[in-house]
Amino acid sequence: MTVPDDLLALDRQVCFALAVASRNVIALYRPLLEPMGLTHPQYLVMLALWEESPLSVTELGRRLSLDPATLSPLLKRLEAGGLVTRQRDSRDERALAVSLTAKGRRTRARAERIPAAILDRLDMNLAQLEELRDGLNRIIDASRQPVAPRG
Repeated sequence: MTVPDDLLALDRQVCFALAVASRNVIALYRPLLEPMGLTHPQYLVMLALWEESPLSVTELGRRLSLDPATLSPLLKRLEAGGLVTRQRDSRDERALAVSLTAKGRRTRARAERIPAAILDRLDMNLAQLEELRDGLNRIIDASRQPVAPRG
C-alpha cells in the first residue's frame, strides 16, 4: 500500500512521466516519418539541417545533444538515402561538413505537415505545446548544470 505523500510513488516521478511521454510522442511520429523513409533520430538531424546547412558534424552533434558515435551511423544512413552529403569542411580540413542534397531540401516540403498532425493527435494548440516545450527546456537546462558539492 502506498502512502498518499510517498515521494517514491511511481506516479509522482518526473523521470517516469518523461520516459513514458517521450516513448509515446516519438511513436506518434513513426507513421508520419515512415513514408518519408526517416526514423525519428534522422528527422531530428534533418530539422537541424533545414535550419542551417552545411553544419560541421561537431556542431550538429552539439545542437542535437548527440555524441559522434551515435550521430555517425545516422549520417551514413541519410547519405545512403541521398538526403545529405558529408565532405571535408573547406574552412577546416580536419572537420566533416554535412550538407543537404537537393532531395534533402525537397523532403522539407513533405515534413511541413508533421507539426500540425502532432498538434492534432495530442489535441493541443500551438501555445500549449510551446509552453510544454519551454518547461521541458527548463528541465534540460537545469539538468545540465554542474552539481554543487555537498558540504
